[in-house]
Amino acid sequence: MADDMKTLEENFRQQNKSCFILGASGETGRVLLQELLERNIFSKITLIGRRQLTFEDKAYENLVQEVVDFEKLDDYAAAFQGHNVGYCCLGTTRAKAGADGFIRVDHDYVLKSAELAKAGGCTQFHLESSRGADKNSGFLYLKVKGQVEADIEALGFDRYAIYRPGVLLVERQESRPTEWLARKFFSAFSAVCSTSMSIPIQVVGKAMVSNTLLQPEQKTEILENKDITSLGKSAGK
Repeated sequence: MADDMKTLEENFRQQNKSCFILGASGETGRVLLQELLERNIFSKITLIGRRQLTFEDKAYENLVQEVVDFEKLDDYAAAFQGHNVGYCCLGTTRAKAGADGFIRVDHDYVLKSAELAKAGGCTQFHLESSRGADKNSGFLYLKVKGQVEADIEALGFDRYAIYRPGVLLVERQESRPTEWLARKFFSAFSAVCSTSMSIPIQVVGKAMVSNTLLQPEQKTEILENKDITSLGKSAGK
């Protein structure tokens, strides 16, 4: 499978495609960016965010960065033009931003960015969502995640991939006590046996890149935790 993936990478690389990443400063976004740079499948990578990011490694020196005001995204439509593939790892929490702030970031910002990307010529969109996402859920977090999944699908991208990972096994730079306890539990549990409830964040990044290279029959696909795990491990690093 690793050899097949290398062939897919080379074929994709020859197409000289470009991509953008939303949320590159977050945990998944950072891992995704690193994976994209290591596998070098895009001729151009653009980071779209609310602030300029600083990188010390020379591997990051050719990145393009577009600083935008998410409250006035229409004014920054040019930042979303000319990309073949879009990756969205943008998100916050209710505890950090409040209910209204959470909805604004995880739904409104994400959907508006997808709309601008589609209008700008993007044909393939990859969205990091969450395990259990459901627009009919009574739980705000899962309801918002499910709603933005559906709203982006309605935009009609040629290809749309939704990733629903479980608890992300990573040491966050910011403190989220409940998530920290959950990660400690699942990290210990995963050391004994596999679990459908958690996943190492590096596996998510690898899966998103590997899936970009594939050509599924359906326009929209939903990858649950087990699917992400399988695809992420197929990278063969």
